[in-house]
Amino acid sequence: MNEFVVDNKMLDKEESLPRQELEEIQLTRLRETVFRAMNVPFYKGIFKREGITPDSIRTLDDLRRLPFTTKADMRDNYPLGLSAVPRSDMARIHGSSGTTGMPTFVGYTRDDLSMWARLCARFLVAGGLRASHTAQVSFGYGLFTGGFGLHYGIEQVGAAIIPAASGNTTRQVNLMRDLQPDALICTPSYALNIAEVARSMGIDPRTLPLRLAYFGGEMWTEDMRRQIEAEMDLLAFNNYGLSEIIGPGVSGECAARDGMHIQEDHFLVECVDPETLEPVKDYDYGELVFTALTRQALPMIRYRTRDIAALDARPCACGRTTRRMTRVMGRSDDMLIIRGVNVFPSQIEEALFQVEGTAPHYLIEVERPAALDQVTVKVEVRAEVFSDKMRDMQQLRDRIDRKIQTIAGIHARVELVAPKTLERSDGKAVRVIDRRGLKG
Repeated sequence: MNEFVVDNKMLDKEESLPRQELEEIQLTRLRETVFRAMNVPFYKGIFKREGITPDSIRTLDDLRRLPFTTKADMRDNYPLGLSAVPRSDMARIHGSSGTTGMPTFVGYTRDDLSMWARLCARFLVAGGLRASHTAQVSFGYGLFTGGFGLHYGIEQVGAAIIPAASGNTTRQVNLMRDLQPDALICTPSYALNIAEVARSMGIDPRTLPLRLAYFGGEMWTEDMRRQIEAEMDLLAFNNYGLSEIIGPGVSGECAARDGMHIQEDHFLVECVDPETLEPVKDYDYGELVFTALTRQALPMIRYRTRDIAALDARPCACGRTTRRMTRVMGRSDDMLIIRGVNVFPSQIEEALFQVEGTAPHYLIEVERPAALDQVTVKVEVRAEVFSDKMRDMQQLRDRIDRKIQTIAGIHARVELVAPKTLERSDGKAVRVIDRRGLKG
């Protein structure tokens, strides 16, 4: 596997500030954010009712006086009612896909776009991307923020870009073979799809020229990271973002790969109990809440992400002084409650990756045929393991069921399927189908 070492020369000054100096910057920018938010009717009404002004924000603790913002608030102010600038000042509009309801749209000024590019460049550089490299962007280009965010971040670094977009996986492999990119940008599940297609073309994915990969856009586990790195012989880095805050660039891993550094000079982060909304301690899991400190078009205040993670304030070997966040283990609104047990899909994924013989493709189906919940986990079996011997397959099912019980605490009906049976995705993989809500 490629090796990579910490390079402190590539740090931005703002990434390694003493804590007191960083908090002074945050306080100044929080006041500026409150001032900008007074141009938004939604916030202006709350501020007037609560007596909030920029001057009333005297310490960072005053952040807790400000209101939470939710996706429901964005939908109530559809399409761009939370914007703080007129349409004439917007340079671009991105948004969610709206696959689970009304889409949400977010605007950017030209300064927002420049800032966004710098933030993406930070985590790319932290993970080893350099101006001498070439990166293949296999994210979709469109309303989704991933493609454009990473594209302009790579440009900021000075590296060359292959804007492959998503889909046409055979062509993706041919581009890698012919144009020799050093880095891959996509979702982790799509990277596994690329490796699978390469093998079907008679190409060992380990012989592709990739050295680095930057994955985002969906939740994934450490076991999946190890699988991808082994199959493609590269180093994979995690990053995190969401369009409501900026897109990719909120946080990303450095060479130590011990949590994602949050860009705290641009974002205030809280971690709260999703039920009580009270702060949790460092290293305890809770819901992430972000306040965008430098965004002009959308001065988002205390946005409830629904993403469950933990914060880490310990010093990092890379020299960055910003706090880190763990990988997202799930979403509070995606958590499955199975017969009274709280289960995140990532726990089932973790279990599957620990059973030898399973392929990294699965689907969780939840039903309630009678009074009790029933979970079916469809798992692809690797070609070299797949057998028509019932005994062998039953033993594999039993191993998977035991591992799921150990990690997730539930019993699941395991259904083994042949290789390449489950649908592949060019972007975010569909991992859960919950049919309980369809029962009348």
